[in-house]
Amino acid sequence: MKKIGVVGIVIQGDREISVEIQKTLTQFGDIIVGRMGVPRNGVNAIALIVEGSVERISALTGKLGKYQNVSVKSALTAAEVE
Repeated sequence: MKKIGVVGIVIQGDREISVEIQKTLTQFGDIIVGRMGVPRNGVNAIALIVEGSVERISALTGKLGKYQNVSVKSALTAAEVE
């Protein structure tokens, strides 16, 4: 079963890491339902709405969390969707 949730990403410092983040998001595009980015001086924030298996969402957050100066938090609902 699939879960619906939110993934928050904060990127600090060098904006060049944003290119790598974008590549990762493209790889997981099948579970990303919505996306909002907020660029700021020195800090960028991205909010994702995701729908997918817990394993797939965890793979996305795990891969994003390996980048230096990137913080990732996720919250999944208890609701399951088909």
